[in-house]
Amino acid sequence: VLNLAAFRMTPPPGVPAEEAGAAVAAESSTGTWTTVWTDGLTSLDRYKGRCYDIEPVAGEENQYIAYVAYPLDLFEEGSVTNMLTSIVGNVFGFKALRALRLEDLRIPPAYSKTFIGPPHGIQVERDKLNKYGRPLLGCTIKPKLGLSAKNYGRAVYECLRGGLDFTKDDENVNSQPFMRWRDRFLFVAEALFKSQAETGEIKGHYLNATAGTCEEMMKRARFARELGAPIVMHDYLTGGFTANTSLAFYCRDNGLLLHIHRAMHAVIDRQKNHGMHFRVLAKALRMS
Repeated sequence: VLNLAAFRMTPPPGVPAEEAGAAVAAESSTGTWTTVWTDGLTSLDRYKGRCYDIEPVAGEENQYIAYVAYPLDLFEEGSVTNMLTSIVGNVFGFKALRALRLEDLRIPPAYSKTFIGPPHGIQVERDKLNKYGRPLLGCTIKPKLGLSAKNYGRAVYECLRGGLDFTKDDENVNSQPFMRWRDRFLFVAEALFKSQAETGEIKGHYLNATAGTCEEMMKRARFARELGAPIVMHDYLTGGFTANTSLAFYCRDNGLLLHIHRAMHAVIDRQKNHGMHFRVLAKALRMS
């Protein structure tokens, strides 16, 4: 059973695509820049990645899709962090390539089933918010930075009282000097419950639990749950996959909805010939 990856390669002039593809497979699995005596202490044939197909990219000069297969034993079970460290961790600085982009991953059930996946799906979200047969309608509170916690809560109340199903923190609303997270959570909870009482509808707000440490992030998620808030939020790329998986476990165990923000994605996915396609980031998120 194998993990399959599709890389878009741009080799330097004069380097055959087959050579570049083999180098990508080696560098992202068992290989290093030279032969070492410890290679003889294991079966590299069993563990190495293999480039099994190469095809030119239509309409692009000197670009190829290299398909690489990785044995599952190369990856720790249930760790998106380890999977990405292996497949994209080192190879993108490779001097033997001018550019490299991971276009897609195929992950077999034997490996994907070792991951917990998202805490809840759309059906559970509809059940918790008691909204069916139509799209959910929400908005982000603006200005994203600069409001006091009380005025922030006031804006949340006006939006929810006016008919929105939910409001949300922006990606960089964490715990700034003008609005500490605990104050924001308290005023937002007040706005939630006041608007619920007046409308007779269930309301939500995405409380951003992203923090500088995993411990602080979990403290914020626990406080949100104690307040009775239905949804917490996390910036999964800047926060990191390890932190995201920890938070997903907590949300699943405690009945919290988890909203994800993709802040920083364009740093990775915007260039067409280098980086990672967003579908890979999305698959990694689904697994974490």
